[in-house]
Amino acid sequence: MAEKNAYLQAAHTGKYEKSLGLLGKYDNVRRFWEDQVTGIFLRPALNELVERKRRRLERLRILDLGCGSGDGYDLLMNVTTKDPGIYEYITAVITPDLLREYVGLDINEELLKQAEAYYGHIPKVRFIQGDLSSGLPGCVKEQEPFDVYFTSYGTLSHFHDHENIKIISDICKHAPDGAILVGDWLGRYSYEWQDLWAYGQDQEYFMDYRISYIYPEGQRESIDIESFLLRLMTRDEIMRIIHQAAKESGREIRTLKFFDRSILIGRHIDTGEYNKNCPRKIRQTVNSLFEGYLRTDLENLFVDYVPRPGFDHLNNFFEMFFMSCNALVQYTISILSKYDPDTPELQGTPEVLPFYPEPLKEAMHNMRRVIEGVGWINWGDVRANIIEPHLGYALRKLEMELQPGTGMGHGLIGVFEIRKQAV
Repeated sequence: MAEKNAYLQAAHTGKYEKSLGLLGKYDNVRRFWEDQVTGIFLRPALNELVERKRRRLERLRILDLGCGSGDGYDLLMNVTTKDPGIYEYITAVITPDLLREYVGLDINEELLKQAEAYYGHIPKVRFIQGDLSSGLPGCVKEQEPFDVYFTSYGTLSHFHDHENIKIISDICKHAPDGAILVGDWLGRYSYEWQDLWAYGQDQEYFMDYRISYIYPEGQRESIDIESFLLRLMTRDEIMRIIHQAAKESGREIRTLKFFDRSILIGRHIDTGEYNKNCPRKIRQTVNSLFEGYLRTDLENLFVDYVPRPGFDHLNNFFEMFFMSCNALVQYTISILSKYDPDTPELQGTPEVLPFYPEPLKEAMHNMRRVIEGVGWINWGDVRANIIEPHLGYALRKLEMELQPGTGMGHGLIGVFEIRKQAV
């Protein structure tokens, strides 16, 4: 009941509406970073699935579990094909003609009303109400099998491990051979909630989660914000659930990919509610990078990481990651300060050291090429409209290539293939 009230409270503020830009649920980071990262990591599995269905003259059926306002439809339908050429117009993996049906399932009636308002006009989209706490509800089991069983933004963290096992086991029994399962949990070791690292992986741990990030900073303390429990997970903990679900269903579950989402720009990095040492305004600043005609104070992107004693392996990763991000930002600032648009040329190039991680070196070289290539343009605001968004994409790529996929980000996502043969 608490989590339902929390989502209702958030919805009633109006800040869960599909407003875009610097604030709200659908801010620039959500659209240009988080959803894009999810799509990029899903791309290989979806490409293979779509090609297999196309050869069989079949179309896809998608089930979005815990669909909320129906965001999964936009996310999945906007996953792009691998390396589309610059001349191509249609880049989506799943084009409308290849979709047979998208079905969204959620327990929250208010969010389902929002989903209907946003997507109800699309003939191939429909929404149903159901509770996942006891496994797939009857309203799903009576449906035809789906090709994609999709969850997003921590859906499976709402449940205890035995409930996760039942949900995934039911999915395996319901799914056709070769179906894709996308499981989405909260990462146990996000820097956002460093204060909670003390709890070991030998126990289920649920954090008391507040959707406080949708309120302006000055209002958070004066509003009684509902909270609810969400399970924090590592890859090892998820794999124990997967193995047990495979055993109970008699199916094979192949792991295709794990990835961490939102290490640098998780929602609670800016609030500091679960880590007093979090740098404030990182997400706000990255939102500014993606906003047209708005210049950003790039120094607000620097992270002064504060390690937690007794967690050397986590501290080592976050030190490397945040120092790499800081180095990229500092390199960009240096390039901007050395560029003469009247010449146009760089008055000296900052050093890229050979021992830097390869993704960092690549990002630095790309930022230099972008600034050199467009800095001379004297219409519009080239820094705000071209250079800063590219820095945002470079930081995004750095996060994607340096993350270990073990539970270091706000989200931990597993992509699995279900095979019907017995394990």
